[in-house]
Amino acid sequence: MGAGRYLPPLFSVAPMMDWTDNHYRTLVRLISKHSWLYTEMLAAETIVYQQGNLDRFLAYSPQQHPIVLQIGGSNLDNLAKATELASAYGYDEINFNCGCPSPRVAGHGCFGVRLMLDPKFVGEAMSVIAANTDVPVSVKCRIGVDNHDSYNELCDFIYKVSSLSPTKHFIIHSRKALLNGISPAENRKIPPLKYEYYYALLRDFPDLRFTINGGIDCIDEVNLALKEGAHGVMVGRAAYNNPWNLLGHVDSAIYFEPKSGLTRRQVLEQYQAYGDAVLGTYGNNRPNVRDVVKPLLGFFYSEPGNGLWKRKADAAFQNCTTIKSFFEETLVAIPDSVLDSPIAEVQPGRQDLFANVRGLLPPPYETKEEELAYA
Repeated sequence: MGAGRYLPPLFSVAPMMDWTDNHYRTLVRLISKHSWLYTEMLAAETIVYQQGNLDRFLAYSPQQHPIVLQIGGSNLDNLAKATELASAYGYDEINFNCGCPSPRVAGHGCFGVRLMLDPKFVGEAMSVIAANTDVPVSVKCRIGVDNHDSYNELCDFIYKVSSLSPTKHFIIHSRKALLNGISPAENRKIPPLKYEYYYALLRDFPDLRFTINGGIDCIDEVNLALKEGAHGVMVGRAAYNNPWNLLGHVDSAIYFEPKSGLTRRQVLEQYQAYGDAVLGTYGNNRPNVRDVVKPLLGFFYSEPGNGLWKRKADAAFQNCTTIKSFFEETLVAIPDSVLDSPIAEVQPGRQDLFANVRGLLPPPYETKEEELAYA
């Protein structure tokens, strides 16, 4: 496999726990052929301790390429073994989570964003991961943690990790994380966005590749970030909550492919075939109809009939045993004009999102070579 076989990751869908599972990634790929997909974060321990059941956690259809596996952990032996086991599945990149602020990860688990405070360990971890795979490796992180939020501290992290390991790609969530008990949802809203930190990294580390993440909600804003010089853009919840209107423009507006003319009805017909084929494959009625339909709950975002469709869906979850019967019972709520129309035109985004970002850049980072020895 490997990234060279695909168009570059100008646009990627963020790894999101409990969201970017096989079902959602299948839906994304039906809508967009070129978006880079990320798995949910998988703990290295899960991979190591589930060796007899790896397909459930690591298998995916070939159509999902290009796809990146995100792993998390703080034990070097487990990270090495997990990467070795995952390599058999042919992912296109392995990403290490240094950005999750969830208490069960950064707190009790002692990994995720807390690892930004230990760049020496992250460098070691990335070296171990890279040694056990033939594909590129990357780090997803925030711009800081608690009071460790200066631009120089972020640069120290990037410099040390990239100097101590083969890591050349960093995905930067342009907010710091607060580990003082606020929720992951609050960590996506309360700390302010500092896009100037991201664009300063492009200036100060010209040999590295950086993807920007955080607060970018539509295709127009993705293109604004790219026009400003971003190497790539990662979008999370906006791509999940409104997949048709956002993902439907990726191939044409970002990768300049001809418009597909695809309709929602065509996507649902293909998704139905997938869904009915996977129902119950894990045993104990998992996945069930609700599991498979979950990624579709934003499919008719803001369209006529959306509210009625969701009410019908709630009722259908109680009695439908196939995706086909679920659609037969619920799609009557959606007008044919919605089901059979191709994607609408790109909607304008916030034109001031990166206003004056160049004027806000912090002073250039001065590499402190002596720090590397004591990292």
